[in-house]
Amino acid sequence: MRLIIVGSEYAGKTTLAEEIVKWRNNVMGEPTPHGIVQFHDHFTPPWFGHWDEIPDEDLKKYNELGPTLKEMFTRYQFAYHLSPQLYRDSDHILIGFHIEEAVYAPLYYGYGGAGKYGDRVSMAHGLEKEILEQGPETVIIHVKATADVIRKRMKDSPHERGMIKDEDIEQILERFQYHYGHSLLRYRFELDTTEATVEETMKEFVTKIGPLLSDKDRLRMQAHAMLQDS
Repeated sequence: MRLIIVGSEYAGKTTLAEEIVKWRNNVMGEPTPHGIVQFHDHFTPPWFGHWDEIPDEDLKKYNELGPTLKEMFTRYQFAYHLSPQLYRDSDHILIGFHIEEAVYAPLYYGYGGAGKYGDRVSMAHGLEKEILEQGPETVIIHVKATADVIRKRMKDSPHERGMIKDEDIEQILERFQYHYGHSLLRYRFELDTTEATVEETMKEFVTKIGPLLSDKDRLRMQAHAMLQDS
């Protein structure tokens, strides 16, 4: 599967990705080699790398960099995660990725504004053209919730290194909706977690992803089912 899961912080992207991996393993089998990265959820500063792999001291140094160097570093992140070596994997699941950067960079990172060097809206369209070449079957999933629910989750279970600010929530939700709606990627759907449980959201995911699965994924499902029955 080629998935890009986007949406505001606290909408439920990472929780969904974890459940998708469980579902994938159950219906397609685990990818080989075992132990590979199941999904890539490290495009929101300072969560670069695979979560706890980067020491706090190094994260502190990154945060002290100016916008120019940060902009250069994030370009490396995108180039690396679109490299053929990763797109050859059985699955390539990205959380946030280019759309998150287009939303958050001008607002919080000090770079990427419209008409400026490294304009993240222009870059997002450029990356999507590359995505269409590397993996034309890629599906973009917009996970969303209302502003009131985002605020409640933010208050009840604050992230250790949260990104968004309360006063920006409406703008952030609008920008994610805009970029999802203007994406060049053909295959897409939305999941609203405002009132849905994790189980209900996954049921909706399975229903909506079914018609968008690639022939390769369908063969994987058939082969796995045959192995389970043998």
